[in-house]
Amino acid sequence: MTVAGCGSHTARIIDRDGGTVSQADILVEVEWSRLLDDTSTARILVQPEGDCCEQLGRVRAWRHTLAIYREGMLVWTGPIVRVEWGLGRVEVFASDISVWLDRRVPHDSMTFTDVDLTRIAEWLITDAFAPDDPGHTVTVVGLARVHGSRSYIKEVGQSGDHLRDLAETGIDYTVVGANILLLPEDHQASVGRLSDADFPEGLVVAEDGASLATRWIVAGDDEGDVLGTAGGSHAYYGLLEQYLEQTAITDDASAEQAARAKLRASLPVPVFVDSQEVTISPQAAVDVATLVPGWCLDITSALTCRTVTQRLKITGVRVEEDGGTDDDPGAERIQVQVAVTGAEGS
Repeated sequence: MTVAGCGSHTARIIDRDGGTVSQADILVEVEWSRLLDDTSTARILVQPEGDCCEQLGRVRAWRHTLAIYREGMLVWTGPIVRVEWGLGRVEVFASDISVWLDRRVPHDSMTFTDVDLTRIAEWLITDAFAPDDPGHTVTVVGLARVHGSRSYIKEVGQSGDHLRDLAETGIDYTVVGANILLLPEDHQASVGRLSDADFPEGLVVAEDGASLATRWIVAGDDEGDVLGTAGGSHAYYGLLEQYLEQTAITDDASAEQAARAKLRASLPVPVFVDSQEVTISPQAAVDVATLVPGWCLDITSALTCRTVTQRLKITGVRVEEDGGTDDDPGAERIQVQVAVTGAEGS
């Protein structure tokens, strides 16, 4: 049986041309994460020795990439965005490959009419990397089955913002290594099962009322010329209305599809299970490498006043390891956030 285990990390810094700039021989601290519909980050703290200090002195933001391995398996990689050199220490901060999309704009004008949103997202990513590709792949796990019309103007807006707008209205995306995964919001594949026994220090179940809406209005402009709505007054919650404007939406039908997608994600009230600062037990029946946002975990918890027994979507993963001290050995901590949204709730 696969279990989470107590992993040990290594890291190296890679040049744009593929060569190794430096091995991080003595890792004092390691942190890496995965996020749904957003850019994840990583950080390493290195104690340089010998030639390592000179090599780490050559590290440059955006030129070089941080690669992190857990038990020899690559679990995270992305461009370095910040470096701090201190006395006897070097701290490196990086973001996953999707951060490049926040430094790119559409390089062609393009109009889509009644197209699956996944194909639009695929075009946005491909276009963004076309002039200069740091090395990426795109995997379409499944079509969104949400269609719409969108229009993008050459050199107007950041590609990352355009992708996040799409993720608000019917698709999900996440990054694993250099691979950007596109998947439907209702993706239901499970990668494991967790119960109270797997959270020995307890967990937190939270209901996020701020995310609740019973009616959505989505507009393509601020004049009301392109407008779509979904929902209305709810028998249990009453009327809670939210407005969203996305200028890329070109017709009423697409605005209505977007409104329906927003409604699915915000009704009923989203419920989150967050391990917070709690470490998943090393005996938990999950493979850490497969904890990918957008996939699901089957969660059973009865120790809080809010009982949960449900398949929940992974929305965030955070892994930390520190080297510890002579008196306090280091340890790995794995934190997972999962959520029930409208798609799962239905």
